[in-house]
Amino acid sequence: MLLVIILGAFLFLFFLPADYFDAGQSMCLSMVFFDLECLGCGLTRGIMHLMHLDIQTAWEFNKLSFIILPIGILLWIHLLGVLIERPYLSFFKRFY
Repeated sequence: MLLVIILGAFLFLFFLPADYFDAGQSMCLSMVFFDLECLGCGLTRGIMHLMHLDIQTAWEFNKLSFIILPIGILLWIHLLGVLIERPYLSFFKRFY
C-alpha cells in the first residue's frame, strides 16, 4: 500500500501547476528561526518547475533539484518494478 502511495504521489505532483508551491510561508525551520536558507530550501519548488521543464526557474530555486529529480525517477521506476515483482534496477537492492 505504501508503494502505491509513493508511486501515486509523483503522478499527482506532475499534474499540479508548476507554480503551485511558489507562494506561501516557508516551512523550513532554518528560515523560520534563523532567517537562513539551508541546502534544501527551494528544493520542492525547484523539482516542481523541473518536472514541468521550466529549467531556468528550477535552477534559481535550488540547483540540487537537477540531482534529486533523476534519482527520484530512478527510485520510482525501481519501486514500480518491486510492485509488479520484477525489479528493473538491481542497484537499489544494495540499500535494503
